[in-house]
Order: sequence, then structure tokens, then C-alpha cells
Amino acid sequence: MERSVAERTSAEQLAVGLREAITRLNRRVRQERPVGDLTFSQLSALTSLQLAGALTPRELADVERVQPPTMTKIVGKLEDRGLVARTPHPTDRRQVILAATEQGRVVFAQFEKARNEWLAKQLAELTPDERDTLERAAQILQQVARA
Repeated sequence: MERSVAERTSAEQLAVGLREAITRLNRRVRQERPVGDLTFSQLSALTSLQLAGALTPRELADVERVQPPTMTKIVGKLEDRGLVARTPHPTDRRQVILAATEQGRVVFAQFEKARNEWLAKQLAELTPDERDTLERAAQILQQVARA
């Protein structure tokens, strides 16, 4: 069934508005972090290892969408802080596997906690109806993300 021009424009306008709002909210949430000197790149790499599990340096670079030499520097800093460890690849002696250490998982949890607390505080200031609307919107956004 063909949608009208008004419906397509409305969907396009909604797409722009949602994308901008999600981007701004994501940026704002990323800014909430405990005192520490991890860069956004380092935290992102640590997060990827926490969520995806162990990865080769190349896989991590691909996930983070950076060049391997850049990832080598990021991983080096994380290793220096004891947040990431290398282990030999089980089948390829030329490769290593990267994984978050226990300390890395603790640091990741601290960052997640700070972000969640900030967002919960903001949401607590909304009306119950606004929170209900956001709960439904979150469900719909998950549906869209899975499509």
C-alpha cells in the first residue's frame, strides 16, 4: 500500500528528530563518568571487550572502527593500567586474544553505574506519564534496532 507524501515526510522528519535526540542523549550520557583519566576511545574499547568478550586486536579495531595501529596504542594504554590482558590465540600463534581483566570489569562497572545514575536522576524528574511514554519508546526503539 503506497503511503502519501505527507506520511513519508512525517516519517522522515521523525527520523531526523529521533536521530538527533538519540545522538545528543548518547553524547550526554557518555560524558557522565567517575573521576578518572580514561579517554573515550579507551573506555569504548574496554566496553567492546566487556560486551563482546575476548577479541583479537584486529576484531577489536573493526568493532571500534579504527585502524589497527590506533587500536594498538589504545590497547597498550589499557594494558598499562591493568584493564586488558593478552593471551595466546588458541589456534594461531601469530595472534593474541584481548580480554578485560577483573580490574577492567570493575572500571567498566563504575562507568556504567555513573551513567545509569545520571540518567535515572533525569528520568525521576519527569512525570509518570512522560516516563510511561519513554518506556514504550524504548521498546519501540529496540524493535527498530532489531529490524
